[in-house]
Amino acid sequence: MLKAQNLTLNSAHHAFALLFLLAIGLGYQYLYSSVDSSLLMILAAILGGYLALNIGANDAGNNIGPLVGSAVISLTAAMLFAALFEAAGAFLAGGEVISTIKRGIVDTHQFSDAETITHAMFSAMLATAIWLNIATLTGTPVSTTHTIVGGVLGAGITVGGLSVVNWHTLTTITIGWFFSPVLGGVIAALLLYLIKRTITYQEKMSQAAGRVLPLLVGFMAWSFATYLMIKGVKVSWRVDFLTALMCGFAIGLGVYMVTKPTILQRTALLPNTKSAVNRLFNIPLIFAAGLLSFAHGSNDVANAIGPVIAINEALLVNGESAPANITMWGLLIGAIGIPLGLVLYGKRLIKTVGSEITELDQVRAFCIVMSVTITVLLASQFGLPVSSTHTAVGAIFGIGFLREILKTNYAILLETLRRQHQYRDQTMVESFISQFDNASFNDKGHLLTELNRSDSRLRLSTKERTSLQKLYRQEIVKRSTFVRIILAWVVTVPVAAALASLIYLLIA
Repeated sequence: MLKAQNLTLNSAHHAFALLFLLAIGLGYQYLYSSVDSSLLMILAAILGGYLALNIGANDAGNNIGPLVGSAVISLTAAMLFAALFEAAGAFLAGGEVISTIKRGIVDTHQFSDAETITHAMFSAMLATAIWLNIATLTGTPVSTTHTIVGGVLGAGITVGGLSVVNWHTLTTITIGWFFSPVLGGVIAALLLYLIKRTITYQEKMSQAAGRVLPLLVGFMAWSFATYLMIKGVKVSWRVDFLTALMCGFAIGLGVYMVTKPTILQRTALLPNTKSAVNRLFNIPLIFAAGLLSFAHGSNDVANAIGPVIAINEALLVNGESAPANITMWGLLIGAIGIPLGLVLYGKRLIKTVGSEITELDQVRAFCIVMSVTITVLLASQFGLPVSSTHTAVGAIFGIGFLREILKTNYAILLETLRRQHQYRDQTMVESFISQFDNASFNDKGHLLTELNRSDSRLRLSTKERTSLQKLYRQEIVKRSTFVRIILAWVVTVPVAAALASLIYLLIA
C-alpha cells in the first residue's frame, strides 16, 4: 500500500515537473518568437528550467537540512519556507552573477561562430543535468556551481583547446573547492566548542545562555547583514566590504539590544537542562535558514540561466545583446524552477544533510549556518568563489569530528579512573565522576589537575592513551556517507567536463 502511494506521489511530481518544462518552451515561443524561435533556443530554455529543478533538488536543501535534522520544523514546512526565500533571491537579486557562467570560465569570443557557442553551452547544460541527476538519486550533495563549471570547461576545451580557458578563474575556483569545506568545518567546530564552554558546560546553563545568547544573536545579525549586502543585493545596492561590515555591525548591535531583554526574561524561567537551552536557538535558526536560502537563490540561479542567456546572445543577428526582458524571463524560470525542484525532489538530500552524516540539535545546526556565512565572507575577501554546498557539508563534518574527539576523550577519562580503581575506593571513584559530570568547564579542569597531583599513578603513558583512543573512538560521523560525498566532490568537475566533451562531439 505504502509503495503504491509512493509511486503515485512520484508520478505526480514528475507530472508537475514536465508541465513546468512544457510551459517554458511554450512561453518562449509565445513571447520571443520575433527575436529567435529556433528549436535549439527553445530546447536550451527547457534545459535551463530542468537545471533549475536539479539545483533545487540537490543544492537548495543544504540550507534547511540542519533545520530539519535538529527538529526545529517539519520537513514539509522547511521545504515550503526555503522555497519562498529561494524564489525571492533568484528573482530579486540573481542578475549579477549570470555573466560569470556566460563568459568567465572560457573565452567564448575565441569560438568561430554562434553555432559553436550554442553547441558548447548546450553540451555543458546537458552534462550538468546528467551529473546532478545521478548525485540526487544517490542522495549525494554536490556543488552545482562546480558541475556547471566542469561542463563549460569540458565543452570549451573540446571546441578551442586549452587556450580558451580562463586559468585564473579556474585556479581560484579550484582553491575555493578545497578551501571552503575545511574552513567551514573548522569554524563550525570552534563555534560549537565556544558554545559548549560558555553555556552547556556551565553549572547553571540557563543563566549562562542568558548572558551569551544575545551576543550570538547579535553576531549572527551582523554576519548575515554583511553577507547579504556582499552576496545577495548587489544588483540593487553596490557596497564595498568595509561599508557592508560597518552597516552589518550597526544592524547586529541593534538586534543585540532589542533581543537581550527578551532572552534574559525567557532564560530566567527555563529549567537548567540542555534541551531547554537548545530550544532557545529555534528562532535564530529559522531566520538564518531563510536568509541563506535567499542568498543561495540569488547566486545559483546563474548556473541554470547563464548558459541560456549566452546561447540566446549568440543566436541573435549581428551580435546584439539579448533584450533585458529575456534576462528577467530567465530569472523567473530560476525563481520558479529552483524552489519547485526543492519541493518535488529535495527530500532525499535534506535527509542526507540533516541526519545521515551526523546527529544534529539546534546548537549544532546554529553553528553550521553561522559557519557558512562566515566562510563565504572570508572567502570573498580573498576573491575565492566558494560552494555553499561544500561549506555546509564541511561544517557538518567539523561538528561531527569535534563530537568524536570530545566523546572519545571523555570515555578515556572514565576508563582511566575505573582501571585505576585499585588505588582508590570504588565509591570515591563514582563520586568523583558524578561531581565531574555536574561541574562547570573551569571546575572540570581544576578537578583533573587535583586528581593528577594527588596520585601520579592515575596518569597514562602515551602508548596507553593511544591504545585507549583506538578502543573508545566513537564514529559519530558516518564513514560510508563521508567517503561517498568526498569521492563525489573529487570527481564532479572532471566527470562533468568529460560528459560535456562527449555530448559536444555527438551533437556538433
